[in-house]
Amino acid sequence: MDLRQEYAQLSDEELAVKFREGEKRVSFTIIVERYQKRIYYSARKLVNGDHDEADEIAQETFVKVYEALDTFRGDAKLYTWIYRIMMNAVIYKSRRKKVRKNVGLEEVENILEDGQHSAQERMERIEMTALIEEAIATVPPKQREVFLLRFYDEMPYEEMSQILGTSVGGLKANYFHAVKKIGEYVQRKSNISLEALAKPE
Repeated sequence: MDLRQEYAQLSDEELAVKFREGEKRVSFTIIVERYQKRIYYSARKLVNGDHDEADEIAQETFVKVYEALDTFRGDAKLYTWIYRIMMNAVIYKSRRKKVRKNVGLEEVENILEDGQHSAQERMERIEMTALIEEAIATVPPKQREVFLLRFYDEMPYEEMSQILGTSVGGLKANYFHAVKKIGEYVQRKSNISLEALAKPE
């Protein structure tokens, strides 16, 4: 068994220890292979399906992971720690851009190619998706973060609490207020109820 195969069988915590002990290249490669796609797709959900931006965020995330992995002591799961770094990158970019979020082209193409619905239904879905994205952009940053993590990433409140450093009760309150504001915004614009936004506890 070569070193790469041996390291692939190690836990995240063991890989972090190996990294600190100087076996950086192989241990870091395994960590990237283990979580790169997951981080990319999570980032993509948070940037409205923008492939290039999600890819850039994922790359920046793992650069920062490499730079900071020596400091990781296992207080949280490694993935949770990496996810927090990715979230910080997303927040930093969103603060710099401050542009209106739009529906990703790929998502629109998927809807248009959906043969199970009529042309009118497909257009209505595109309009609704755009309206929801528009509504999300109006929600305060903290509530928006919680909404994106809960609604799109379906992240448990307990894991979210570790990432954002907020109590579960506070997160539930933020999600409730975000859903209420987004629902009211969409209803105002379209007279359509968004009860589906409410994820089960």
